[in-house]
Amino acid sequence: MKIWPGNPYPLGAEWDGLGVNFSIYSEHAEAVELLLFDHVDDHGPSQSIFLPEHTGPVWHGYIPQLRPGQLYGYRVHGRYAPHEGHRFNANKVLLDPYAKALGRTLRWHDSLFGHRIGDPAADLSRNDEDSAPYAPLAAVIETGFPWGDDHHPDVPWEKTLIYETHVKGISMQHPDVPEELRGTYLGLASDPIVDHLISLGVTTIQLMPVQRCTHDRHLVDKGLSNYWGYNTLAYFAPDPDYACRGSLPESVVREFKMMVRTLHAAGLEVIIDVVYNHTSEGNQMGPTLSFRGIDNASYYKLSPQDRRYYMDYTGTGNTLDPSNPYVLQLITDSLRYWVEEMHVDGFRFDLAAALARELYDVDMLSAFFKVIQQDPVLSQAKLIAEPWDVGPGGYQVGNFPWHWAEWNGRYRDAVRSFWRGDRGQVGEFATRVSGSSDLYARSGRRPYASINVVTAHDGFSIEDMVSYEHKHNEANLEGNRDGHDHNLSTNCGVEGPTDDPDVLARRESLKRSLMATLLLSQGVPMILGGDELSRTQGGNNNAYCQDSPVSWYDWRMDERKRSFMNFVRLLVAFRRQHPSFRRRHFLRGSAKDGAIKDVSWWHPDGREMKDGDWHHGELHALGMLLAGEGLHEVDWRCRPITDDTFLILFNGGPRSVRFTLPEPPMHGRWYWEWASDPEGGHRRARSVNARTMSGKRRLRVPASTVELFRLLRRQDPVEVVRLPPSDEER
Repeated sequence: MKIWPGNPYPLGAEWDGLGVNFSIYSEHAEAVELLLFDHVDDHGPSQSIFLPEHTGPVWHGYIPQLRPGQLYGYRVHGRYAPHEGHRFNANKVLLDPYAKALGRTLRWHDSLFGHRIGDPAADLSRNDEDSAPYAPLAAVIETGFPWGDDHHPDVPWEKTLIYETHVKGISMQHPDVPEELRGTYLGLASDPIVDHLISLGVTTIQLMPVQRCTHDRHLVDKGLSNYWGYNTLAYFAPDPDYACRGSLPESVVREFKMMVRTLHAAGLEVIIDVVYNHTSEGNQMGPTLSFRGIDNASYYKLSPQDRRYYMDYTGTGNTLDPSNPYVLQLITDSLRYWVEEMHVDGFRFDLAAALARELYDVDMLSAFFKVIQQDPVLSQAKLIAEPWDVGPGGYQVGNFPWHWAEWNGRYRDAVRSFWRGDRGQVGEFATRVSGSSDLYARSGRRPYASINVVTAHDGFSIEDMVSYEHKHNEANLEGNRDGHDHNLSTNCGVEGPTDDPDVLARRESLKRSLMATLLLSQGVPMILGGDELSRTQGGNNNAYCQDSPVSWYDWRMDERKRSFMNFVRLLVAFRRQHPSFRRRHFLRGSAKDGAIKDVSWWHPDGREMKDGDWHHGELHALGMLLAGEGLHEVDWRCRPITDDTFLILFNGGPRSVRFTLPEPPMHGRWYWEWASDPEGGHRRARSVNARTMSGKRRLRVPASTVELFRLLRRQDPVEVVRLPPSDEER
């Protein structure tokens, strides 16, 4: 087979209509061998061709008349010297880091390891067994797709409402999704799922990892899998596990694009969760699948004391080294590919602090952030950081560059602690609900820098947050040792399932209060997918390996679940209607130049909070008054934005609180809108007199409840709501 010199750029396998250019980076290789396979079941390549050229550290060659669909891999020749950081082993078939599709997934076998498997020092001895029958293979593809008039929805940050979901889990058990589409990209894009997302009112779908991952050998041996996908092998290739059965490599890419196109047509943005902090090759005892065998010393951060070992800032065994310009290029080329070719709208970066480690310490001025900021494509995408890793100094909430948003871990902990009834939480709670200006304002950022999370994939669902005080991860087969112990949850008196009506009522009220807090807070709310369905994982707070009904959404609805889902829809619609809860600038809490104070905080006694109140350990309730006339906001045409004035009462304590309502501004009256306590709210809504209240009236706010009032001016009509009488009234 002829091979021409080809070009060093672009990296990867690029079909130009006449042939394929192959290009791969390896700084320390002595030779690079291209392997062509005819079929996924082949035990060896049909052709082995040494790349004829290397320009700098890039090896390349061009094969005319080769076409899309071709399966390929590499053997990279060099020294096996672990103490120097080199782990070349030409007996291992390696996946192209720029592979845009997988033609064959790996099949676990001892030959996939570059070292002999045995004692702790086994990685010092090379394993010469050929991995060709078992190694993952890349496929050459043609990337054209009929996008039509597809475009990014470009939802402004302040109007964004994120829904985090798993591609497979959301549709796997939906009765109205065609069986052949369940658990796939096209299942997520099916009418029943899209209709649900639209009816819920979310704007942005955040997908857990869709780049091809590796299912860890120890999990496969136990009959489990890496369901979450935070174990990436191929940064350009969509995971074929979520394609329809029998899909060819090129079809996997096409189905992902079809999903994005459908969601965009419904006005929904698509953000993908990406894991550039580590790869699936693990530590020195892990397999040699791609990066390790191509150039271990260049791709990974190695210990300066002994380069046999890896710097592990991720808890997974290794950390990619973005201080290497070619590793940084791999990351940015991949990101740009997902925006330009796959049309995604943004990224959530797993353990993003690891990417800021220029050498070993976290540095927010590192090359990674500089490159992203100046990139004309990536700088316009939505960028969300998980702002921590597991290394020293890794907790970086509030410290990311101005154009990044962050998962706000302090918001999560404060809201959970307040609604669990912990002592001394009102000050921290108020700071987080009002936008966390202490974290973000000093660097010129906006409230929407805070991605407000109460629940996420990692931890309890909202149903389990109010049903379990302890994790129950036995199904993971790790002796319940995995997962966090610091859940800040409550079981409301009974651990797990119960028929006790009082416990169930408390749980429903708490769920509503947690969700109401999330959707009334300044910043960008993120709903964990399935929370609106009251999805439970049976107390499993680390279901990463549960590709089963433990993780899949249960779409069966009873009256309790349906009532909660309708409440979530009400909250989302309410937030979208009122700009007071999605401000572009931080609340000031003070009046300037005669302006109205935009926010004030109220003690249950009917007075504004004093300094000492914020530190009162036994105070579990407070009120938040948002003045609609005090928004001080303008729209994109500089027209003033105004809204109604709202009073929100929060009672996070275990007992009801008598709350004296503050005097309504402008001689108005307080109009009761809704409560998170289903029964109390239902009773209060029955009469017009109960819904309209003057100031200085004492009101009993039940335990674990949010109540919301709107200011009625004298000229405003009083809404009359007629409900059927309760059993007591009958």
